Amino acid sequence: MFSEDVQALQRTATAAGMNLKLLDAVERVNYAQKHVLTQKIVKRFGEDLSGRTIAIWGLAFKPNTDDMREAPSLVLIDDLVKRGAKIVAFDPVAMPEAKHLLAENRNVSYANSPMDALTGADALAIVTEWKTFRAPDFAAIKAALKSPLVFDGRNLYEPDAMREQGLEYYPIGRAQSF
Repeated sequence: MFSEDVQALQRTATAAGMNLKLLDAVERVNYAQKHVLTQKIVKRFGEDLSGRTIAIWGLAFKPNTDDMREAPSLVLIDDLVKRGAKIVAFDPVAMPEAKHLLAENRNVSYANSPMDALTGADALAIVTEWKTFRAPDFAAIKAALKSPLVFDGRNLYEPDAMREQGLEYYPIGRAQSF
C-alpha cells in the first residue's frame, strides 16, 4: 500500500525505535484518495463493469511530464479492469510509458486524441490536469459518449456549467451536477 520511499523511511524509523504514526496516516489517506474516482464510477454503474468502456484523459502523475511513478491513473485502470471494464486512454506525453507499464493488459487501448478516446465510451474519467483538457468542446463530448458522464478527478470544470451542457458531472470534493 505504501510507496517504496515511505516503506524505507518506516523501516529506518522502526530500526531507530521511532513510530511515525502521522506518516502512516498520511499514506493511508493518499492511498484511499487514489480510489475515489473508482468509487464514484462504481456508485454510478455498479460493481460489475463488464461491457463498459471508460475513456481516461491523463495518465501521467502530473501534467507536462511522462512520469508514471505512483500515477493515480494506474490505480484507476487496475480497479476498473478488475471489475470488467475496458479502458481507452489518452495522454499528450505519457502514453509510451503507459504502454510499457500496461503492456500485458489487453483491456487497455490508446487513442490518438482526447476526442478519439471518447468515441463509444460509457463515460469519461479525467485523471491528469493537462492544459489541453481545460476548455474542450462539451457538446462534442456529450455527442461522443454513450452516456453524458464525466468523472473529474482534477475539478477542471464548474458543476453548474456542466449541468448547462447536459453532462452528468462528478467532481472530487464538490457537489455533483446532473
